Amino acid sequence: MTGSATIPASLDKVLQRFAKYTDPKRKYELLLWFANRLGAFPEAGKIEANKVPGCASQVFITAEIVDGAVVYQADSDSQLTKGLAAVLVEGLSGATPDEIVQLKPDFITMTGLNVSLTPSRVNGFYNILKVMQQKALGLM
Repeated sequence: MTGSATIPASLDKVLQRFAKYTDPKRKYELLLWFANRLGAFPEAGKIEANKVPGCASQVFITAEIVDGAVVYQADSDSQLTKGLAAVLVEGLSGATPDEIVQLKPDFITMTGLNVSLTPSRVNGFYNILKVMQQKALGLM
């Protein structure tokens, strides 16, 4: 879709899914589908150090390196926000820390969600990405 080397292949695949839909309702349904695919998050990970600041909902992110690639886990108390986190977990897990840190947030507009989400949710999406990038940086 993007043809850009700056977007990890797994994220490009996620963006292609969103590009299939123009109807905001279908994009929301896809977001909830991603939320339901998110694996179980360990209760032990729900600590302040893993909390995403600046989100209206509670969002937790963990990251580890497995064979040179970052693997994320996430959870939220809101299904919609959980979907946003899940999109990033699916899109960024498997990428190298360097690819994640170099990623520009403008790909978020490629989902089309920025026009149908509330400004606070879009801001939360950016905050989740920022925390994921900080965690990747810490793994370098």
